[in-house]
Amino acid sequence: MITLAHISDIHLSPMPEVGFRDLLGKRLTGFLNWKLKRHGEMNTETLARLVAHMQDQQADFTAVTGDLTNLALDSEVERAGRWLRELGGADKTVVCPGNHDAYVPGALEYAQSEWGDYLKGETVEGQGFPFVRRVGEVAIISCSSAVPTAPFFAIGRFEEKQAARLSRILKLLGDAGYFRVVLIHHPPNAELQHPSFGLKGHRIFRRVITEQGAELVLHGHTHRSSIHHIPGKNHEVPVIGVAAASAAQGGTLDDPARYNLFRIEKSGEEWRCTMREYGFQRLGADIVMRMQMRIY
Repeated sequence: MITLAHISDIHLSPMPEVGFRDLLGKRLTGFLNWKLKRHGEMNTETLARLVAHMQDQQADFTAVTGDLTNLALDSEVERAGRWLRELGGADKTVVCPGNHDAYVPGALEYAQSEWGDYLKGETVEGQGFPFVRRVGEVAIISCSSAVPTAPFFAIGRFEEKQAARLSRILKLLGDAGYFRVVLIHHPPNAELQHPSFGLKGHRIFRRVITEQGAELVLHGHTHRSSIHHIPGKNHEVPVIGVAAASAAQGGTLDDPARYNLFRIEKSGEEWRCTMREYGFQRLGADIVMRMQMRIY
């Protein structure tokens, strides 16, 4: 059996000191949004408690689906690198980047250099994304929807070239009998699309899953727990989102901080997968198991 923990939308705080030059362009609107709204919604203590609880589960592998930073300042990217090393070794942890990690041109490239092996794995055609990590009979495929956007937009992008590589990877891994977990920051299902913060290319992504199949798709971005399905090759594929890991209990915008824990094992020719959701409630100070469900 393989246990896989899923955490997302870390939004490390507090915001570091920023200078005038740091706030040119889109970062100015992002900084104002943080000061006026988000700084009260994201909590360092909440994140620390949630991560400690997750680490106590001793999962075999941890997937982080993006938004470790807020404005992708160099100092934020460097702090996120230190946070990842405290979370776990790169051999047991994988990241797919979020829109806040690519907030401005060049930010994602700096994150790739700072986060190193957390953003690396087996690839095809020598391209950075998607890349694959294999843990026993489970294969985790990290895609990227992270692109710089104009102010007031938080959209992601998934284009044909990455889709072609994902299709090839899914076929190879499917033929080899792996349980395929696809990571992407922005939700790919139609129900969660929006002109300002949806995924451009969500139909392309779903087409690949329909043609090649997968066992699980994990995402973040919405700051809400969610379970949807999209068509797969042989069966519907669960698409599961998780609340922001630093979301404060008293916040009004998001679900309180949570993480998901998946238990995956082969039984004969069939896969078994169960999910437990742990996190804070609106009331009370304890982290509890909020839900348990069988996926396969």
